[in-house]
Amino acid sequence: MSSNIKVQRICQHCGQEFTARTTVTQYCGDSCAKKAYKARQRSAKISTSNDETKRFVSGPIEIIKTKEFLTVRDVATLLNCSLRTAYRLIETGNINAVNLAQRKTLVRRSDIDKLFEPSRPVSTAPDTESIPETVNYETANCYTISEAITRCGISESAFRSLLNRHNIPKFQKGRSVYVPKTIIESLLINLQSTQGK
Repeated sequence: MSSNIKVQRICQHCGQEFTARTTVTQYCGDSCAKKAYKARQRSAKISTSNDETKRFVSGPIEIIKTKEFLTVRDVATLLNCSLRTAYRLIETGNINAVNLAQRKTLVRRSDIDKLFEPSRPVSTAPDTESIPETVNYETANCYTISEAITRCGISESAFRSLLNRHNIPKFQKGRSVYVPKTIIESLLINLQSTQGK
């Protein structure tokens, strides 16, 4: 049954005006209808591909969020950091972890959440109690490094490690570096008493 009505419409694909014989006609001809169909199919494929990509990217994180115990790799993925950084957080004690086997380290999910809970405020001012007082020694009461090495009778590297191990203060005046005589003498007495035993 043919229609006798004629309606002026605008093609939804090319945008040109045309005369339609029905009120539901959307395109000016068969070629525009085919091109619009292909465009719809193409956009549907692209949207499904984008949805799959989003699901693939967010999938591991969603699975990790549901776990109670995490591996170190899961911790690195959750915190968006490298695997080495996750191990460093465990080694420094920022994250509590349990080593079940040689290659199986697990972390509780609640320990990760505790990282982001507000803790006591961190003061930026230095603590006055932790700063050691600097004592001004006179050069007459001190040995130079070379004098102290000959006095102790050890090599330079051994003497430097001794200074570091016992936190012996040293200071520079001019070209020479000095260490206090009293501390070196007491250290020598302690070393000789331990070697004599």
